[in-house]
Amino acid sequence: MAHESFEDEETARILNKYYVSIKVDREERPDIDAVYMKVCQALTGQGGWPLNVFLTPDQKPFYAGTYFPRQSIYGRPGFKDVLISLKQQYDENPDKIERLGNQIVETLSEKTRRRLPLAKDIADTAFSQLLQNFDPQHGGFGHAPKFPAPHQLMFLLRYARSRKNGQATEIVRKTLDAIRAGGIHDHIGGGFARYSTDEKWLVPHFEKMLYDQALLAMAYTEAFQVTGNSSYKKTVDDIFTYCERELRDPEGGFYSAEDADSEGVEGKYYVWSQDEVRKVLGEKQAELFCAAYHVTPDGNFEGKSIPNLIGTDPADLAKKFSVNEQELTTALDQGRKKLLKARDDRIHPHKDDKILTSWNALMIIALAKAGAAIHKKNYVNLAESAFTFIETYLIRDGKLMARFRDGEAKYSAYLDDYAFLSLACEALYEATFNPAYLEKMKRYADEMIAQFRDKQDGAFSFYSNEQKKLIIRPKEAYDGAIPSGNSTAAYLLLRLSERTGDSHYAEDAENVLSAFAEEVSAYPSGYTFMLTALLFHASVPKELIVLEGLTGDNFEEAVRTLRSLFLPEVILFAGDQENMKTMNEGLTIYSPIGGRTTYFLCEGFVCHLPVIHLKQLLGQLNAGDPS
Repeated sequence: MAHESFEDEETARILNKYYVSIKVDREERPDIDAVYMKVCQALTGQGGWPLNVFLTPDQKPFYAGTYFPRQSIYGRPGFKDVLISLKQQYDENPDKIERLGNQIVETLSEKTRRRLPLAKDIADTAFSQLLQNFDPQHGGFGHAPKFPAPHQLMFLLRYARSRKNGQATEIVRKTLDAIRAGGIHDHIGGGFARYSTDEKWLVPHFEKMLYDQALLAMAYTEAFQVTGNSSYKKTVDDIFTYCERELRDPEGGFYSAEDADSEGVEGKYYVWSQDEVRKVLGEKQAELFCAAYHVTPDGNFEGKSIPNLIGTDPADLAKKFSVNEQELTTALDQGRKKLLKARDDRIHPHKDDKILTSWNALMIIALAKAGAAIHKKNYVNLAESAFTFIETYLIRDGKLMARFRDGEAKYSAYLDDYAFLSLACEALYEATFNPAYLEKMKRYADEMIAQFRDKQDGAFSFYSNEQKKLIIRPKEAYDGAIPSGNSTAAYLLLRLSERTGDSHYAEDAENVLSAFAEEVSAYPSGYTFMLTALLFHASVPKELIVLEGLTGDNFEEAVRTLRSLFLPEVILFAGDQENMKTMNEGLTIYSPIGGRTTYFLCEGFVCHLPVIHLKQLLGQLNAGDPS
């Protein structure tokens, strides 16, 4: 539509003559996008982008749509025809337009929500829906276009643990394997594209988003913890190598995205011909690489090939080329590095260099979790550096801001910014055991409650009480490309309640869950992060205190082991007695037994007997108290 209409002189003349055109970056102003997307869905029955909404001067919408072709075709009105027709209607009957705008606003205005309990089996219903929608051949859910939806996979891992359901784990494994093998994965440069245009993950929309990298890194990290599959750890390394190389600002923050196009052609930067591969690798190495990554004479995308590993069997490939699997791995690694170096000489896709608080917070969580789980200190360092960037450049006059670019912090932070950043503080604590991060976790959560909570229904608004009012104040719970602000807030507050011993946080979380119960019950699988919060709440969360002693188990080795495990229901505290005092007064009752490193596991206000051997603790975690 940008090429067809917004760059067309005749269309521009009509727009400039009759309208005030305002282009909104929906990543900078998600509040505006959320409001007017609701309008479009109400008026047309569907939403999407590009989003075009026509407003009166007082922001009241009276017409909306997504894509309009340049000329009317196949029953779809052309953009110029729409512009001329709406102008005519506005001139001839302005009162009708105003009444229509008022009716739309009245219809969409948030009414106080009924508080209802979520059904106990709602997570089971969500699993059934995901199972029904699962593609057993190619992994993922539904038909093309296919999105990775990593927060659905993270829900399934928790569901599998909660219900001892191996089928849920298998869905995750199948999906992550398929995504990793597909063309949606940039096998040359690392990272993942936004979505696949086909069912088998071969042909992506080549745009790369920071939030996808972060959420997929979390999913692969957790899958590695559950399965021990080393390819998942390798994929995490692949994602972060890409992010550090292409998206990291020299000061430590991360840019938002890279475009799909270069030189005006989608995917041109990423695809290869056999001749191009031969030129870089030489005949012998190119033959091996093209066989492995399906680079063919005819190609799989507009005459060239998107490298992919769909259907590649390393054992068969090694046999065919008379090499062992280690030699094969080495040869392919060398080939990718050479091709990346050659690709770097091409014209790069445009980089969206705005730095968003919410997406950076997701990246901090991913880096900190992975750094702890797979024991990569560099990832923790990158996470801390990004957090320092936010606190240095995105706090202005004591207030958190949403976006930084070209030396300017702009737009008051939204619900997502506070919720994700508070969870980022917890992830940094668990990766460093620095109690200052828990203090900040609480501070950002308290600010979130003060600024965004609706006291009447307990839900959180998208933008704060202090921000300029739009025509409605949306409260989002649906987990779309990323977990929603309300889902994240519920999960955060439940965890914070366990960390602080303050039940008010849990009550606030329960109010969120009940405020959206009706909505979630209608389509549970669309709210998997909200249900992740519910699973955590229902699991009877456990507090684990690891007190460092002068003798006994080596403290560092013990926490290294614990970090490598998938224990989503466990709230971990670790350090010495002095360290504990600064976090939670309730932790001062614990002291090491005989000066030895000691483990205390508590759940539901009941504590197991303290133990001094990690093996005993693992028994308590997995099979009750063996002592």
